[in-house]
Amino acid sequence: MKHCLSLTALSTLLCTTVAHAQTPVVTDDRKPGASKVSSTTPTTAPATTHVSVPRATLTTATGNNAESVREDSAYDALTPGKSRYSSTQADPASPDIYGPGEITVYGTRRQRGMVGSNSLSAESIYVFNKTTLDQAANLIPGVNAASTGGPRNESTIMVRGFNRFQVPLLVDGIRIYLPADNRLDYGRFLTPDIAELQVAKGYASVLDGPDAMGGMVNLVTRKPHKAIEGELRGGSMLGHDGGYGGYNVFGRVGTKQDKWYAQVSFAVNNVDHTDLSSNYTPTATQGKGKRLLSDSEDWRVNVKAGYTPNATDEYTVNYTRQEGQKRAPFDVHDPVSTQKDWTWPAWNLDSLSLTSRTRLADRLTLRSRLYRNTFYNLLSSYDNASLNTQTKPKAFNSFYNDSAWGGNIRLDAEISSKDTLGIAFYGRRDEHQEQEQVYPGGGWQPQVSSVEESYSIAGENVFRILPNLDLTTGVSYEWRVLDRAQGYSSGVINYATRNRGAPNGQARLSWRPDTASELHISVSDRVRFPTLFERFSTRFGGATSNPGLRPERAQNYELGGSHTFGNIDVAGALFYSHLTDLIADFPTIYNGVAVSQSRNISSGNYAGAEISISIPIRKDLLVGGNYTYIHQSVNDPVTRIYKATDVPNHKAFVYVQWEPIKGLRFVPSVSINSNRWTTNTAGTAYFRTGRNVDVAARVDYQITPNVQVGVNASNLLDQNYQLVDGFPSQGRNFFVNLRISG
Repeated sequence: MKHCLSLTALSTLLCTTVAHAQTPVVTDDRKPGASKVSSTTPTTAPATTHVSVPRATLTTATGNNAESVREDSAYDALTPGKSRYSSTQADPASPDIYGPGEITVYGTRRQRGMVGSNSLSAESIYVFNKTTLDQAANLIPGVNAASTGGPRNESTIMVRGFNRFQVPLLVDGIRIYLPADNRLDYGRFLTPDIAELQVAKGYASVLDGPDAMGGMVNLVTRKPHKAIEGELRGGSMLGHDGGYGGYNVFGRVGTKQDKWYAQVSFAVNNVDHTDLSSNYTPTATQGKGKRLLSDSEDWRVNVKAGYTPNATDEYTVNYTRQEGQKRAPFDVHDPVSTQKDWTWPAWNLDSLSLTSRTRLADRLTLRSRLYRNTFYNLLSSYDNASLNTQTKPKAFNSFYNDSAWGGNIRLDAEISSKDTLGIAFYGRRDEHQEQEQVYPGGGWQPQVSSVEESYSIAGENVFRILPNLDLTTGVSYEWRVLDRAQGYSSGVINYATRNRGAPNGQARLSWRPDTASELHISVSDRVRFPTLFERFSTRFGGATSNPGLRPERAQNYELGGSHTFGNIDVAGALFYSHLTDLIADFPTIYNGVAVSQSRNISSGNYAGAEISISIPIRKDLLVGGNYTYIHQSVNDPVTRIYKATDVPNHKAFVYVQWEPIKGLRFVPSVSINSNRWTTNTAGTAYFRTGRNVDVAARVDYQITPNVQVGVNASNLLDQNYQLVDGFPSQGRNFFVNLRISG
């Protein structure tokens, strides 16, 4: 069959497409008598009937949602969800993963353990009782949960040392971004309706969007796979003495028909309070037992409807609404009179998206997303710890009202049997509006706003050098257009605007010497653009703007692989990152006043290793775990004392899944973290904290095929530890749960 050799010309692409379309061969492995050659590695593509021109032996995937693939085709290496060549999934056999919401995450192809090296399944999230995103991500090697402490009371995660600004968060492939400061609170994102948690570490595909300096985190929601299905969960949290601490509820109902599906889900997480460890020593600010101001409430609704006219195409409308409110516990060391009396009555997000996947021709697929996101946030400051009066000058109500319109379009095309090209364009327009009500008097400052546009154009090529050797290369150019930037200080300020752009490049070589092994080496050079806050925020008068702030940049290197020794799966990686133009606060004088300014003054080096293993000892007994080592050094030419905070040098997680009798499951686990750097309230001194050994256990009993009860216990040793100075973590706690599904 004729085909063209050029990799980039559009005429070549059309030539190849027409040549393919002239001689189609239809294969359908569902039909009786169809030719089948079994594959040792499962694939996760959703199609059943596939039109293709065979150039080599056809292999047929196992499972009900199988698609015929060619062993020598590079096309599937570029396709999200294709575990056969590059992309990793938490549970390749799971039918309820919303495929169009996935991103490409390079890593282990086969994962039989409960915790993968790059991903986590819905069942694992449930078994380990991780109700929020930060808790769930903490199970994955190379990722650790952290807390900002202080009056913001935010939960966050670090990916191989990179923070929440340097690792974008996506839901179903759509970025969640707060245009003012992007201070995402990962504790506000609930997990019960999540089918899969994906984490791209260091190397993230340029086709999935901009700003992935240190990787990407993606939450993939569920979709139905039965004619009628549903699930209902309810549970209650108990303190170390058995007292009531809160509840959560989750429900889902959906239908999957021949050419369409629909689903509605909701989740509620209500925390009445958390209890401190019985080993905690009381202070004048915080006594024993109940942690003051530790209550929060979050709920989330997801509605989706999809149209699937054939085995390859899918069109979806997806709407998500989540709302949260929280208060902020005090630093247990500082006097109450010196602390900020802040609360967050509203932390709300919603997202409406249209997603499409269309097979234009054999080995030519067009994908697109269009979306509108909004963010509404209210921060209230009060006179006192009772949070009941606003009469003093420190009191205020600060409102953020943000919106974003965006989308991306992506074309994947097979140029030849050994060469596949993906091209993507990303565009987004963010509008930030803020207004403040000040006291005494309750007067309103004028509303100010900022408008910024983000763009990216990217190309990625997968070249199959040999049947078991792939070279993936990617380039992109990202740019920001700042249309308006306003602030307020005794009047509306119109800041000078400046646009920025930057290139990115990456390459990855993957070798599969046999069906049980994979080795890879990769390099990625990516940037992260500064937020409006970093460029323009006055920080309540303590800072001055810097419109010319440059993007941060990181070169990430990785050498890793995986191997299956019989039934034992092992995956690991060595990684190193060199960071330049790091953004830090620089002390300076402005109009005779000592202030700070965000500047590109630092460089850094992160290095480490991670390994994960799963050992199915018997059919009813599984042992698994992972370990991460990371060392961070940052060159701070200003203070020369700066330390990278919030990341332990050593982190380990070990678990056992045992089913002694039918219907009974016992899952003990141990999470170990070494010390991490933290600072005092003033940020003038660094010290180590956070060392802990968290012993947990889960017991579930399947009463009937559709009804399950469970009990979970965390921090069984009731250790008293803190991840950030002055903010002790939760002590021993329990959770009882009921799940009904069908």
